[in-house]
Amino acid sequence: MSRDNALYALAGVLVGFVVAYFLFEAVGEQQPPRLPAGQAAAAGPAGAVPGGPGGAPDPAVLGQRAAQVEEFLRTSPDVPQAWLELGNLRFDAREYPAAAEAYRRYLDLAPPDPDVLTDLGVAYHLMERPDDALEQFAAAQELAPDHWQSRFNEVVVLAFDLGRFDEASRVLDELRALQPGNPDVDRLAAEVERRRGA
Repeated sequence: MSRDNALYALAGVLVGFVVAYFLFEAVGEQQPPRLPAGQAAAAGPAGAVPGGPGGAPDPAVLGQRAAQVEEFLRTSPDVPQAWLELGNLRFDAREYPAAAEAYRRYLDLAPPDPDVLTDLGVAYHLMERPDDALEQFAAAQELAPDHWQSRFNEVVVLAFDLGRFDEASRVLDELRALQPGNPDVDRLAAEVERRRGA
């Protein structure tokens, strides 16, 4: 491959990441909160790969795409959007430690992002690290006081992981004020009350 061809290939990859970034930003605003398996309906990250049977991400496609992103990162480790994409792919593959590492790498390179902090917190929750999860949700709310997805997931950790129902109810009140009439919030509140009474 000639030097010019290599430069064109690299430019194409970088343009692809820029386009993916803007697509991620546009779609990400419409995503419901990410929840642990078995809770109310949750969406994967905005850049989720096409689903396999039953709508679940196809593991083969996830693995192939993750391998491509990792190959790119071997030579370009300072591209934050690539780390974010890798984190989302690993999360969809239920490889939560690898997802958390990729999200941390993204946060080391990019300005703090409440959505990524929340995704990192959810990964910690799924790794059974509730205190670390709560720390990320608090950081997200410090950056964006109206960040309702971090509060939503904070309720999940407080109530379901730690059994701290009074704190969860306080956060639910804040969540209802931010998201009046949101059916996901109503379902979460009902589940908290059900578990409190169990």
